[in-house]
Amino acid sequence: MKAASGEQALAGERKLRMPSCLLKLTRVVLSHKPCALFTLIFVFVSLAYQKLYWGIGEDPKSSVPTSSLSAERSCAHYVPSPLDMAGGPSPSTGNVFFVETSEQTAPSYLFSCSVESAARTHPASRVMVLMKGLAKENGSLPKHWAFSLLSCFPNVEILPLDLKELFSGTPLEQWFLQPQRQQEPHFLHVLSDACRIVLMWKFGGIYLDTDFIVLKNLQNLTNALGIQGDSVLNGAFLSFEVKHKFMELCMQDFVQNYNGWAWGHQGPELLTRVFKKWCSLGTIKSMSCKGVSALAQEVVYPIPWQDWEQLFEAVSAMELQKLLKNTYAVHIWNKLSHGTKLEIPSQALLAQLYSQFCPATYTKMKQDSEELSRRAV
Repeated sequence: MKAASGEQALAGERKLRMPSCLLKLTRVVLSHKPCALFTLIFVFVSLAYQKLYWGIGEDPKSSVPTSSLSAERSCAHYVPSPLDMAGGPSPSTGNVFFVETSEQTAPSYLFSCSVESAARTHPASRVMVLMKGLAKENGSLPKHWAFSLLSCFPNVEILPLDLKELFSGTPLEQWFLQPQRQQEPHFLHVLSDACRIVLMWKFGGIYLDTDFIVLKNLQNLTNALGIQGDSVLNGAFLSFEVKHKFMELCMQDFVQNYNGWAWGHQGPELLTRVFKKWCSLGTIKSMSCKGVSALAQEVVYPIPWQDWEQLFEAVSAMELQKLLKNTYAVHIWNKLSHGTKLEIPSQALLAQLYSQFCPATYTKMKQDSEELSRRAV
């Protein structure tokens, strides 16, 4: 972030000095031979090039880092045209966040599909992938097919996750600095729960777990979260305006009612507790209350976690269309489904989702599957 700020400051200085420099040069040229006009033209072109170079990538409205790590890439097969990336323009340009709180730097097919599908459905948004394991990298990404593929999308930024900086100035700052927390059995999951509510409060936008496949643009689902079933809210998808009071209450509850030893206490149960207080409810249903919406299960959790095996069952195109008619994204429940083999290609629901909504990742999956088949012969 400091490097980016330094570049912007330097760019500003150059822009401010241009007029005086040009004025002095013009006076000198006018007092010498006409051949000096060539010099003036050359300098004009050079300064214009510098201004263009330093202006590229600047986003004055941005409040988050812009310096994505670089990756070796070959994009001929992966970069879609703007018309291919989405069915229409994005309603707004809010950021879409993904977070990896472990040291993992070898993304899975599902991870890649999650980011790719979000990038395609949100072409006007910055899709920011924050990874704790990249904090030790020196300006470049590890050599991995997923980083090369995702770096081909112009709106995807893959960045180190600086947890200390993220939690600074929030109620969770002191919680994070307590070293004994890392000994808790569900610490990585709790850390992920913490990151998402702080990101929403600090920056606003959309948060998605890395086991979602996004079907439609999510930007019109503002100040919203989804019901996963049994009157329980889930934070795998969150969409909130910056500094929203609901997210502030979530941060306060995170600290005041903390229990890192109980699975889900800092995640779905926290969001459910806060929403019930927010709306003075005993039971949660699909509704909007005080500007915050609890979305119907079909919107982002059309396959209940109890029925995750449906993802691997064959469905017809008509059945798939009917199933996903009112769905914006599909949660894949990776904690339950990750050990199940997916045949590629096949008519399995999950295979069809890959094929339609993250075709670049799907192409890589097919190539790898074919290579394994050749080796087995």
